Amino acid sequence: MRTFKDIQEANAQLTTTDIKGKAYTEVNQRIKAFRMLYPEGTIKTTLISDEGGRCIMQAEVYDGDLLLATGTAYEREQSSYINKTSYIENCETSAVGRALGMLGLGIDTSVASKEEVENAIQQQAAMEKPPAGHMKALRTLMEQKGVTEEMVLTRYDLSSMDDITMDIYKRIANALDKSKDKA
Repeated sequence: MRTFKDIQEANAQLTTTDIKGKAYTEVNQRIKAFRMLYPEGTIKTTLISDEGGRCIMQAEVYDGDLLLATGTAYEREQSSYINKTSYIENCETSAVGRALGMLGLGIDTSVASKEEVENAIQQQAAMEKPPAGHMKALRTLMEQKGVTEEMVLTRYDLSSMDDITMDIYKRIANALDKSKDKA
């Protein structure tokens, strides 16, 4: 059985990445520490759910038959550039990073990994509301293209135009701009 001192020594060998003044440990570094401490250990991942472009993944970390830690992650398919093509893989990596963090690896400053923090920053930015001027311009462009609010709400699965985030705004504006080029 490993001791807290063993974990501290492994953590001291890990490389961190600075994000907004804080040091975060990347998942590959946590895996490296796990392999140093538990060369025969196992990391098992399970896709809990993958519905509607949203997935939940769980990771379990073992030493033989002994469950050492678990971690769970959630990702949305269109929430970031990387998730557009690799949201399941990104979710798995996050779950592994969280499980290893729960084991104590790479958590001197935070349980969150560098990847999780970067993803959270991107997701928060994507959830911001567009400025009123942007929405006015969008409504004008929609009118010019003969696109109704109902069409937008249906296409983007929204309850109202107030639900439009910057991410959705960019997608709508891009689609309307492309249709403008064809006109």
